[in-house]
Amino acid sequence: MTRPEPADGARSGLAAATRPFGTRALFWIRLGWAQLTLPGRLRRAMPPAGRALLAALAGAGHEAALVGGAVRDLLLAQAPKDWDLVTSATPGEILRLFPDGRLIGAARATGTVLVARDGVVYEITPYRGEDLEADLARRDFTIDAMALTAAGRLIDPLGGRRDLAAGRLRACGRPEDRLREDPLRALRAVRLAAQFDLEIEPGLAAAIARAAPLLAGVAPERIGAEFARLLVTDRPAWGMQRLRELGLLAQFAPELLEMVGVEQNQYHAFPVWEHSLMALALVPPVLHLRLAALLHDVAKPRCLSVDEDGGRHFYRHELVGAEMADELLRRLRFDNETRSRAVHLVRFHMDLHLDGPATDAALRRMVRRIGLEHLDDLVQLRRADRLASGKREGDLGPETMALLDGIRRVLAADAALKVTDLAVDGHDVMAAFGRGPGPYVGQVLEALLEEVLERPERNRRDVLLRRLAELAAGGWQGRP
Repeated sequence: MTRPEPADGARSGLAAATRPFGTRALFWIRLGWAQLTLPGRLRRAMPPAGRALLAALAGAGHEAALVGGAVRDLLLAQAPKDWDLVTSATPGEILRLFPDGRLIGAARATGTVLVARDGVVYEITPYRGEDLEADLARRDFTIDAMALTAAGRLIDPLGGRRDLAAGRLRACGRPEDRLREDPLRALRAVRLAAQFDLEIEPGLAAAIARAAPLLAGVAPERIGAEFARLLVTDRPAWGMQRLRELGLLAQFAPELLEMVGVEQNQYHAFPVWEHSLMALALVPPVLHLRLAALLHDVAKPRCLSVDEDGGRHFYRHELVGAEMADELLRRLRFDNETRSRAVHLVRFHMDLHLDGPATDAALRRMVRRIGLEHLDDLVQLRRADRLASGKREGDLGPETMALLDGIRRVLAADAALKVTDLAVDGHDVMAAFGRGPGPYVGQVLEALLEEVLERPERNRRDVLLRRLAELAAGGWQGRP
């Protein structure tokens, strides 16, 4: 179990999440130098098989270029994640050159051909339009409407490099047209701006706000995937605020808006929404952690009660919050592992404490309840939650630190924390009871584990086999 170090600027709260990467003047210089060195960058970054595809298309008399995010990433000295090519060749001509390719797309005359080489899938698409510049003009944003020839020459008719240097996200052509073609671009605009430290050009922002209702027609899994990409950027809190301001959040996660304007109590300096965004910014860029930080207090508005002295309470918000988080993440088609880990953290984010003495048995039961595999994540979430309160000094309080020291001690003793750690198993239970498989097997093992949590020295095979014989002889009915 590791203890996270405080992030730079953590105590400055939400501002820490929106700190720029550097001055724009330096960025201009960096991008200018990047353009000069693009041929070398392309040679070093693009796999030889990808360069061979470009060469094969050119050798057959077709124009071909690298386009999209890969060009942007090379300019920013980042490793491209995808390799997309465009060409003057038709799908049929592409397939004749690469017979192992697979044509996708509804229109076979303009469909994309996927070609796999050395574990990398390259997308090769015919021009959408009469030539390369016409193809670039039909893309979504100028920073993704640049192309790079096989020789490393940048083709940038819409000023994408200039917009990158200026810190501006701008649509290709009329924003309304681009958003109508694919309403998901509204969400993607916010993600790109958060990812690359850009501001959304005012005309584009206004068009996004008007087009927000169109998100209702987008498949939930596409929205969930883009939302996930936003959350693991360097500016997730900024991105969430922009989603709210532009009316996008209301289209796919309206329950999050319930947090806005909800004041807390004496333990918090900020309302629920601001507190949650600060916590989001303070956990590492791991998806399930970012989701848990964003959603850990999502149920506070629904669980709010005010006592006769005006005290504000949020009883059971961790339980209701886990249910709300589960429903939201299912709705957006998050994968089961990410969803279950995030929901588990929301459910147990209040559990890193003990109501009674911190005995070894109590600590073992705490670890069992939380799950050893979730403990590091819960420490990260607890740290972010505490810092985002705006009322407490230090990233972890003395009581939590004492608990963690105790947990380290009991873990070092190699005590049993789950039924699979026991010195007996289900076969031993069935043999002792003289019965076949059934729910009772797990129940008996859980009962034994409870005894071992209290007295770890009992986790010996001979001791547990005797205990099984006692339980079987006593007609065990669910309680030892």
